Amino acid sequence: GDKGVKGLSGVSGKKGKAGTVCDCGRYRRVVGQLNINVARLNTSIKFLKNVIAGIRETDEKFYYIVKEEKNYREALIHCRDRGGTLAMPKDEATNALIADYISNSGLFRAFIGLNDMEKEGQFVYADNSPLQNYSNWKEGEPHDPAGREDCVEMLSTGEWNDSECQVTIYFVCEFLKKRK
Repeated sequence: GDKGVKGLSGVSGKKGKAGTVCDCGRYRRVVGQLNINVARLNTSIKFLKNVIAGIRETDEKFYYIVKEEKNYREALIHCRDRGGTLAMPKDEATNALIADYISNSGLFRAFIGLNDMEKEGQFVYADNSPLQNYSNWKEGEPHDPAGREDCVEMLSTGEWNDSECQVTIYFVCEFLKKRK
C-alpha cells in the first residue's frame, strides 16, 4: 500500500558525552612555523624577481647591479660569495651594456672589477688579468697624484674613473652562464 503519514517527533535525547580537548597548541606551532617559512619564501621570490627584472646579459655572462653601498673589497667579496666577480668590461659592447644598465638604474657611478692596488698605474681586472686592447678612461683619467685612487668606477656615461677603494658605492657583479 501507500506510505503512511509522518509521525510526531519523539522526546529529546539525553545530553551527550563531552568531546575530546583539542591539542591546539601543537597545531598553532605548526601553523606558526609554516607562516615563517612562507614569509621566507616570499622574501626569496621577491629577491629573485628583482634580480631577474634587473639583470643584463651577453652570450656568456649575466650582469647585476647590487644596490648596497660597499667599498671595493666588500664588493669583491659580495660578488665572489655568490659565485661571480666584479664586472670586467673587456670590450666596447660589454662596456656599453654595463653603462646603459648603470644609467637606466638612475645611478651616476658603480664599482667595476679593475684596480691598480699591486702596482701603481698598472691596472688589472678582478681575475688578475691585465688591461689588454680595450679601456674607456674618462679624459684625464686615470689621475692619481696622491696615490690613493687604486680602484675603478664606471660612470653612467660608460667612462672609467679611478677612485679611492674605501668609498662605499653600488657595484656591478658578473656571473658566467652555466654551460649546458
